[in-house]
Amino acid sequence: GVLHEDLRLLLDTALPPKRKKVVLGVGDAKMGAAVQEELGVQCQTGGVVAELMRGIRLHFPALVRGLTAQSAAKAQLGLGHSYSRAKVKFNVHRVDNMIIQSISLLDQLDKDINTFSMRVREWYGYHFPELIKIVPENAMYCRVAKFIGNRRELSEESLEGLEEIVMDSAKAQAILEASRSSMGMDISPLDLINIESFSRRVISLSDYRKGLQEYLRSKMSQVAPSLSALIGEVVGARLISHAGSLTNLAKYPASTVQILGAEKALFRYGLIFHSTFIGRAAAKNKGRISRYLANKCTIASRIDCFSEVPTSVFGDKLREQVEERLAFYETGEPPRKNLEVMKEAVVEANEVVAEVKRRQEKKEKKRKKREKRRLEALAAAAEEQEENSENDVGAKKKKKKKKQQPEESEAEAETEENGVEEE
Repeated sequence: GVLHEDLRLLLDTALPPKRKKVVLGVGDAKMGAAVQEELGVQCQTGGVVAELMRGIRLHFPALVRGLTAQSAAKAQLGLGHSYSRAKVKFNVHRVDNMIIQSISLLDQLDKDINTFSMRVREWYGYHFPELIKIVPENAMYCRVAKFIGNRRELSEESLEGLEEIVMDSAKAQAILEASRSSMGMDISPLDLINIESFSRRVISLSDYRKGLQEYLRSKMSQVAPSLSALIGEVVGARLISHAGSLTNLAKYPASTVQILGAEKALFRYGLIFHSTFIGRAAAKNKGRISRYLANKCTIASRIDCFSEVPTSVFGDKLREQVEERLAFYETGEPPRKNLEVMKEAVVEANEVVAEVKRRQEKKEKKRKKREKRRLEALAAAAEEQEENSENDVGAKKKKKKKKQQPEESEAEAETEENGVEEE
């Protein structure tokens, strides 16, 4: 609503001093209204103005002296690059490159942890083979193997520590009984040290995977909250990674999103097949719910990509629509219309956006206050430093004067003595 200062200066210099009969042709109606409100110049918008602006842009190198078509193309390219850089810098919290790298690393970690855990099972299975059936989870098996070590040293005193790891007293008791009657071979202390070291590495990898998943969840809530609320953080991140970016995913039609990740296969489901909605649907309804879910994923990705303040309100409403469609397939109860749901979502989203903007304004005010206090403190410190330096200079001058006074008195005494002697 406020006219930019550069545009105001340009109009002030370009328009004549008497502006009463000046009519300005502006291509954008909002800009024309702003110019008329700020400068009092009558603005005209319409088809003729649009054609004139198009002609000016097309023949701009011929209208401006010293400007060639090549230099104009370079200027346009530089303007596009600077605009893109400004948008990226302005929106650093919504960069989807981190999501692509995180989900790729998460998939790689899953494969590596599975491979390493199977290696621990095979390695420690020679000594305690019965533990594999009692503890089937990979990460828990590595923790138990590291805790037990030599099975012959396991006793009733270790039962409490086992219960903390396996979170089940019956399972801890079964491990203790199996260790007493195990058919495994004996193992040397050196082998046990290597097994424990390798188990420690696998445990640290699994802990890092949990932290990475939390990081991915937080990034998805910032970049694509609606898509995360609809289909989940992991499946949404895989869709973004497979498309290349959130913008590319927003440009895809629903039919492409449905088969995204299954390009080389001959079945109907892609990455969205991992969603819980398709798993809950009956076999005859899987195709229909897959098409419906792909449609809602496309809407959610477009809302996330092109909204200024991303919120999860639309994702929650879209998820409710998918739930209602599932219930319709099972019970026949008609779901709500999309228009009604979107009207409710727009009202709630406006409230959430207003609250977010209010918080941002408060944070900005606090930041400005802190900056002001810091500058005041720096100015006060500079003033104190100047006063101290002035005091030091004054003290030095006084010392010099004091030194000069006794020297002058000595010189006067000498001259008096010389005068007496001469007399």
